[in-house]
Amino acid sequence: MSKDYYEILGVDRSADADQIKKAYRKLAVKYHPDKNPGNADAEEKFKEVSAAYEVLSNPEKRARYDQFGHDAFTQAGRGGGGPTVNPFDIFSEVFGGGGGGGIFDSFFGGGGGGHSGPRSGADLRYDMEIDFEDSIFGADKKIQIPALVMCDTCKGSGCRKGTSPKTCSQCGGRGQVTMAQGFFSIRQACPTCHGSGQMIESPCQTCSGQGRVRKRKNIQIHIPAGVDSGARLRVSGEGETGERGAPPGDLYVVLHVREDSVFKRHGGDLSCDLPVRLEQALFGGKVIVPTIGGKAQIKIPAGTQTGTVFRLRGKGVPSVRGAGRGDLHVRILVETPSKISSKVRTELEETLKKLDDSSYPRQKDFLQKAKTYMN
Repeated sequence: MSKDYYEILGVDRSADADQIKKAYRKLAVKYHPDKNPGNADAEEKFKEVSAAYEVLSNPEKRARYDQFGHDAFTQAGRGGGGPTVNPFDIFSEVFGGGGGGGIFDSFFGGGGGGHSGPRSGADLRYDMEIDFEDSIFGADKKIQIPALVMCDTCKGSGCRKGTSPKTCSQCGGRGQVTMAQGFFSIRQACPTCHGSGQMIESPCQTCSGQGRVRKRKNIQIHIPAGVDSGARLRVSGEGETGERGAPPGDLYVVLHVREDSVFKRHGGDLSCDLPVRLEQALFGGKVIVPTIGGKAQIKIPAGTQTGTVFRLRGKGVPSVRGAGRGDLHVRILVETPSKISSKVRTELEETLKKLDDSSYPRQKDFLQKAKTYMN
């Protein structure tokens, strides 16, 4: 008697499509023949879970199965002949790819090969540290990186001058060979030409037939205004050169912005602390504020306290996308004189003693709140 499909996948009869797919994925990976070479029990389990998923993932087939059971897919049942299930096709459909054992290899990051022909060049990463000003205003920089570049001697062909590559006799130029394993076949890179489909009989002496040599190359980088740490710039085609005329990779420049001694960045906004003289805070007045575009002037009212923040609209970081600028937030730090003459000190003491508690409302409010703890 055939096993129940719901039992095979380990799901309830009320399970939805996502639960059924999740259960199948877990079991298909567990029992896949590539993970269990020579294990006949695992191979049989793989067939079972694939057959169960093929029915339960199809709403019409599932409805027939729920009503008639396995008889729905037999000659004696209402559904006619049983469904022909290729477990590898089911695996391909769920995990993606073009079929064959290579799907399993690519899913797990293996080297089983769907590769054919010369390989494209690798992408490269370069970490660049830039000044704060460059991140705000933008800049053009030159960098030098080690990379595989086209061999000048053979112009990337890998062949000695006057010769050309030959078609690989083992794979016929396809770059892949097919091997039978159990009830399915596996495609993998040709071991003779390593997936290129060609053989070089007279390799270039400069690059040893690779068509590429390692050199340091200079690259111009444009840093747009408004970038921040972690920004990644893509320079198309400036990665490593591909094999024998294959497309080059790309260069990704990751930016790291040095901290500034004046400004701190908060997304598109900037902030800075501005020390002001005691008399400026007491009596108010105009003070000069640094900005990334020069200097600005703000008016502070009499009695300004430390921690008071003034906002200068449009004086922050320009948007990388060109959509305006952020703001600059200026925090006031009232600076108490640290060096005064005896004469000035005496005069200040006499003057300040004339102020009553109403001149210091914040201190008065704090002492009132803390009275319980000071009794």
